[in-house]
Amino acid sequence: MDRDEVVSEFGRYLRLERDLSPHTVRAYLADMSSLLDHMGGQLEGLDIGALRRWLADQHASGKARATLARRTACARVFTAYCHRRGWLPTDPGLLLGSAKSPRPLPVVLDEKQATAALSVPPTDDPKELRDQALLELLYATGVRVGELCALDVDDVDRERNVIRVLGKGRKERTVPFGQPALRALDRWCIHGRPLWVRARSGPALFLGVRGGRIDAGTVRRVVHARLSTVDGAPDMGPHGLRHTAATHLLEGGADLRSVQELLGHASLNTTQIYTHVSIDRLRTAYRQAHPRA
Repeated sequence: MDRDEVVSEFGRYLRLERDLSPHTVRAYLADMSSLLDHMGGQLEGLDIGALRRWLADQHASGKARATLARRTACARVFTAYCHRRGWLPTDPGLLLGSAKSPRPLPVVLDEKQATAALSVPPTDDPKELRDQALLELLYATGVRVGELCALDVDDVDRERNVIRVLGKGRKERTVPFGQPALRALDRWCIHGRPLWVRARSGPALFLGVRGGRIDAGTVRRVVHARLSTVDGAPDMGPHGLRHTAATHLLEGGADLRSVQELLGHASLNTTQIYTHVSIDRLRTAYRQAHPRA
């Protein structure tokens, strides 16, 4: 098989059959290219020994455990695909062990920091109206930055105070939000968005200054800039607000299954990390406050 054809066919499989996100497809194709470079651009000789040598080289070059875990997962998907296509006589990925990456506890804002980040003076500036609306919505719903950028105007149900979100694997879910987020959205949609709308805007809820749909990089800059104004707040991006929303929901009494549904996690194991965050915060508060801690 020609290398370019292998890359093209595998990329098409990831997008159309596995329905993976563009980010994951790019990462898997980069991993597969690294493996093919290790094999001299050929599939011939790709066995369990070659896979282990490739991963050993990655480890020796200083790759992080999370990267090694992803490349192991990619190798399994790739060799299984090649075997099904008849490009490999067997599937060596079946013999490949798992490389588990550590899961550090996420850094989150406390409630005072979150309140301070969202407390700003009233303004008529469209950029400030947009930034306030997207920050309120990120914290209120815990949506991913890509999900926020993909929102259309009609995805907001103002009567029920919910948004319709298209998440990973093209799975749709409904996420509620509160009155502060609704007020911020109304101010943006009534007084800010009309000033930026262009022919290319389409139905996008959040726009960039040139009228196109907002991108993830702009949202990250907005979050970093706002948190830099809050004393003691950790530097984090939109995903940090997602972690914060989940942690505050659990600390406020929400059950784990509800938080899983709100966040769009496929597995409850992914959501359980926030219980550890809450316990860790409780332990810290106990040590600071109890005289016999």
